[in-house]
Amino acid sequence: MAALLASCSGESQPVPGDVPAFDGIAEDETITALGTEPFWSAKIAGTAMTYSTPDNIDGTEIEVSRFAGNGGLGFSGTLNGEALLMAVTPGDCSDQMSDRTYPFTVTFNIGEAQMVGCAYTDRQPFAGEENP
Repeated sequence: MAALLASCSGESQPVPGDVPAFDGIAEDETITALGTEPFWSAKIAGTAMTYSTPDNIDGTEIEVSRFAGNGGLGFSGTLNGEALLMAVTPGDCSDQMSDRTYPFTVTFNIGEAQMVGCAYTDRQPFAGEENP
């Protein structure tokens, strides 16, 4: 019945599955993601991700592919023979270690391991102290 009424109103209805791709982070923005327990960070610029841990401060550079979904960005690549997948979605995020608030949340998988964290970009920074 609702569909019939909508068709009479002259308004166009969205086609199922026809959702615009996420465009909240421009392709030329640098994304910094980080997480605690375990501590990790990832910096993404273009198709290059540098993944760092306390055991590898300088990090490992990984080539990644970017995918804009309907709710955020996805990145995929391979690290040490294991699939690497990262999802960056809008939403206030706290790292639980500082008084910072980040504009994005992150889910990060390497093989079977899943980590969560926060992210910001060079144009969409975190709120809070630079060096808490």
